[in-house]
Amino acid sequence: MSVSPLVPRSVCAGVAWPALPDDRSAQMLALQYQFEQSQWWPVERLQDLQLQQFAQVFRHAMTTVPYYRERFAPWAAGIPSWEHYRALPVSTRRDVQQAGTDMHSAVVPPSHGAVITTQSLGSTGSPLVTRGTAWPQLLWHALLLRDHLWHGRNLGGRLAAIRSKTADGRIPDWGLATAAFQTGPSAVRSLSADLDEQVRWLVDEDPDYVLSFATNLRALAARSLELGLRPLRLKQARTYGETLQPDARDVVRAAWGVEIADSYSSEELGYIALQCPGHEHYHVQSESLIVEVLDDNGVPCAPGGTGQVVVSTLHNFAMPLLRYASGDYAEVGEPCACGRGLPVFARVVGRQRNMLLRPDGTRYWPSFPSEVWADLAPVEQFQVIQRDRRSLELCIAAPRDLTPVENAALCAALRNALGYDYRISLVRLPQIPRPAGGKYEDFICAAE
Repeated sequence: MSVSPLVPRSVCAGVAWPALPDDRSAQMLALQYQFEQSQWWPVERLQDLQLQQFAQVFRHAMTTVPYYRERFAPWAAGIPSWEHYRALPVSTRRDVQQAGTDMHSAVVPPSHGAVITTQSLGSTGSPLVTRGTAWPQLLWHALLLRDHLWHGRNLGGRLAAIRSKTADGRIPDWGLATAAFQTGPSAVRSLSADLDEQVRWLVDEDPDYVLSFATNLRALAARSLELGLRPLRLKQARTYGETLQPDARDVVRAAWGVEIADSYSSEELGYIALQCPGHEHYHVQSESLIVEVLDDNGVPCAPGGTGQVVVSTLHNFAMPLLRYASGDYAEVGEPCACGRGLPVFARVVGRQRNMLLRPDGTRYWPSFPSEVWADLAPVEQFQVIQRDRRSLELCIAAPRDLTPVENAALCAALRNALGYDYRISLVRLPQIPRPAGGKYEDFICAAE
């Protein structure tokens, strides 16, 4: 991959080269210098430094956070080894919600900057309010800059973003992550806009890069292909916020002739893993977080195994999240051929509520990719909701009512793909609504 030249931004009048960055940009560049080294370290060295940093945040949590002072009391003497670390109890999202202000640190180091409050609805609609400081915010922006650098993006190009909870608009740059460099302009469009409007907006903007939720980007590419419209300058599509469906990369290639670069993040944790610049799997951001993938017995998964993602924040001293079960599941990958020591996720597979519940009580990840149903009926969008262990509701967005033959074929294909003769009720809607947070799920288990 050819790397586009980076043009530093100077704050010193009359001095363009060598550029003199402002304080924040200097901090960002200092972090990139360290990232460039640490990404190549062996796993053992990364883990040694993670444990040292965890000791700092653990000590702070035990002295200033009531929740941890009680929960981790047996480990008050400290965490000298990974064995001690893995013995710490896991906290769930519900635990954190119920703890409320007992999760807050009574004393935040002044050098960490202002305290910032965020709220995440997640995919369940149940809000999680968290606190952080300016320091982890800076770190998260630095990891986004790492992502730009990994993928060799031309920062002088145009960026188009289709997001939730935003107003349409244009800004002259790419935002805080790239403040150290001169960039091209960016444009933002609300996710609430009609899909055809989004396609035409994207064609009019003709960006070098487009960013949106994974499901929206796939739908955008599919509709672009149907309309015979495409942005001509596009170099890469970027996705975030949702699980990337297996066929999304193929749809985007067919529509626009570009690749997807995906990322895995959350409001409360920041960037968890970024796609490798040379492969479709992901590298865990070990400089910011300790990330485990645990099976149902709490044992770390080996490569090829899928388990729950459990995370400890290493730099949030306002509201540390220590051995926090995010509710997400991921598959552990083999060490990467690129040579980076950062651990690998082969894929991020979703949340437990996105797992199908079989009649015998076992769960698994359902798959109903577009190639299964695309030729059976004029379905533009679908969502499967499991109401009980033997019943499914198939919601579709379609331009007309399905014929009895199409209905039967679609339900048969779904039963075959899921491996059980489920009772299926089909509901046609004008469109499948997104929840307040904007994240879309094609499968929801509401059964117990």
